[in-house]
Amino acid sequence: MARQQQRNPRRANGRASHATGSSSRQAAKRSGEVYGKREGSSQRKATVSARRPPSHAQQPVPRPTGAYIEGRRAAAEALRTGFPVKRALVAEGADRDASFTALVADVQAAGIPVRRVSRAELDALSAHGAHQGIALEVGEFPYASLQDVVARAGDGAALVVVLDHVTDAGNFGAIVRSAEVVGAAGVVIASKRAAEVTVTTYKTSAGAVMHLPIARVPNIARALEDLKAAGFWAVGASEHAEGVCWETPLAGRIALVMGSEGDGISRLVLETCDDLTKLLQRGQTESLNVAQAATALCYEWLRQNQ
Repeated sequence: MARQQQRNPRRANGRASHATGSSSRQAAKRSGEVYGKREGSSQRKATVSARRPPSHAQQPVPRPTGAYIEGRRAAAEALRTGFPVKRALVAEGADRDASFTALVADVQAAGIPVRRVSRAELDALSAHGAHQGIALEVGEFPYASLQDVVARAGDGAALVVVLDHVTDAGNFGAIVRSAEVVGAAGVVIASKRAAEVTVTTYKTSAGAVMHLPIARVPNIARALEDLKAAGFWAVGASEHAEGVCWETPLAGRIALVMGSEGDGISRLVLETCDDLTKLLQRGQTESLNVAQAATALCYEWLRQNQ
């Protein structure tokens, strides 16, 4: 509008002088007003530039789908145990390390396809940022049957840890780790409404899921009956038990039952147990985490069977 006033001041104001139009333009400039075609064009260009992302901006790498075991040690353990692996993702340029080169050679010798990817892609799939340049895409976990667990127990003293709908993957992995460390014959879990073997379980169990049979069953109470028929004594862990663990006979063949994080052992499973036991406590905290309690009881079984 100011430019129009300058060109034809009489059209905007019949008596406005050229000087008045000129001073108005200078005032507009001082106040920061957009004036005329040149300034408006510059503003539009600046707005468009602000909206358009820089051409060199790094776009986020989409996270690959699937389940992965990450890290050199975990990958080597998966190869050693014959864990089902679909393919290996290997970081570009990581072969400068001799030990890493040997690991990749072992992967290829096992007939596993190897795909070279950027570290950004490995970072995108990594759960903890500890892939160390390699991740194995794994297939469906090979769950054992309850009969497999009983067969592994043999005829002598044995421990089977039975989880009555433990839902947290971290707790599940920690329990599997403790069970494997003390030499348990296996772990039994429910096939529904319970934590299952996932990438998180690989991590929290420190690879123990690759060494210990894990059986999924549709009915925990029925599985306990089958274990009892195979000579196991079913002992449930409950804070309401009368006897503490070092007073409870845990020698021999024990099916140790641990309840869920929120509800503990269900009524039907509790009724199937032959005995109940608990950990002695003196503090004010209500109880231990299920994984912590399972670890303590697994070691009490080990102590009584030395």
